[in-house]
Amino acid sequence: MAIQALFPTLVYRAPLATIRVRHFDQSLFDECQALAASDAAGQRWSAKHYLGGYTSYGSLDRLHLISTLFDRLRRQIDRHVTRFIRSLHYDLAGRKVAITDCWLNVMPAGTVHSLHLHPTSFVSGTYYVAVPKGAGALKFEDPRLSRLMAAPPRRRDAPRAVRPFVSMTTRPGDIVLFESWLRHEVPPANYAGERVSISFNYAWAPATSGGRGS
Repeated sequence: MAIQALFPTLVYRAPLATIRVRHFDQSLFDECQALAASDAAGQRWSAKHYLGGYTSYGSLDRLHLISTLFDRLRRQIDRHVTRFIRSLHYDLAGRKVAITDCWLNVMPAGTVHSLHLHPTSFVSGTYYVAVPKGAGALKFEDPRLSRLMAAPPRRRDAPRAVRPFVSMTTRPGDIVLFESWLRHEVPPANYAGERVSISFNYAWAPATSGGRGS
């Protein structure tokens, strides 16, 4: 008997860096809090679309272009994205990869980030600045779920790789990368403090076109 695993879904998780990450995270945390407090347009957008929390997705979604600190983060993320892309075996000869969007999220207890994906990009991810104990985990959905038309439920002891949903707990300093078509969410949770993260998208283009490469 031969059983093969085909069409795997790859998710990358690693520490952003191995040195001075606490000092860097504190600087990021302070800048995120200052941005959240001063971004009136983002506060209005979040009141309608991000109940209970704040995101700069609808107002300041290219933070790597307006903040030297976020651009330092972008340079670190670039290295991880390069490693992840190598694992995905994409042919990037004659093509370049660059970050297109970068925004911050502040989630107090009870805030929900519902199931979604990231169109117009091919690699997306999140860097975790602050993760209070008990904060909501990043939850991925099996991309085949809508096609399992007559399938029975999975057993409670089913291996992680075949479950319909998989939750990934994270720590401050972690970076998580995934292909942009993979639906994901952050369910509500009860905890003290605020869960602060920075999300981003990467896209590719022919090397001869304009724009910045990574």
